[in-house]
Amino acid sequence: MLRIDNYLRASSLAEAYDTLTSVPGSVVLGGCGYLRLGRRRIRTAIDLSQLPLEGIAESAGTVEIGAMTTLRTIETHPLTGSLWGGVLPRALRAIVGVQLRGCVTIGGTVAGRYPFSDPLTALVALDATVQLHHQGPVALSEYLAARGAPDIVEKIMLPRDGRLAAFASVRRSATDFAVLNVAVARCADGFRLVVGSRPGRAMRAVLAEASLNQHGLDRRTAIEAGRLVAEELAFGDNARASGAYRRAICPVLVERALTEVLHAA
Repeated sequence: MLRIDNYLRASSLAEAYDTLTSVPGSVVLGGCGYLRLGRRRIRTAIDLSQLPLEGIAESAGTVEIGAMTTLRTIETHPLTGSLWGGVLPRALRAIVGVQLRGCVTIGGTVAGRYPFSDPLTALVALDATVQLHHQGPVALSEYLAARGAPDIVEKIMLPRDGRLAAFASVRRSATDFAVLNVAVARCADGFRLVVGSRPGRAMRAVLAEASLNQHGLDRRTAIEAGRLVAEELAFGDNARASGAYRRAICPVLVERALTEVLHAA
């Protein structure tokens, strides 16, 4: 059962942050798609919906996505659809349904650090940066790995650098959470190979990336990279699949995503 004692519609980020850090048990509301999963008591629910945190824009070679932007907006926006091989819309289309994607926000997704998340895997492959109200800019991969002091996500920043990316996943049914998801990107400085829903958080396979950077991408090295990723990362069990199954399908997903990037080049 979800219980909320107090509700605050913040008039500024400063007010929201002060409440979050001074009132124990406070929670910042995103799209509230997963808020009722489990039993919890929220002392103060902080609503950011009246703040200018929604929208997608480009500035100085960087694409900025406001924290209150819904997944559906990102999925259908012409800018995100035209960049990075369309990897962001691809990573969003299978998430439950349009109704949920129309309310879930990217800020809530990032702040929640959900290990089953499809967009987080894609965002790590795109070298996303999280702009936090107090701490400032932090690489998404670092943010996911740490549990620092409470803060508020303001926006997500992505480099518009011409990289090609691809996304692949396995699901038990079309709109279920992924059993395993993979995002890869080919950048000017090398490759990004990211695996999420392991069922742990999205993580780069840096040793496999180094091997691929050294040998280049072709049909043979795509297969080898998949094998190396499966060896490098840890996989666990949950209700959807065993760690052994996830490890077995990982090479196939990595190979498929890399092959897509290879053919798109």
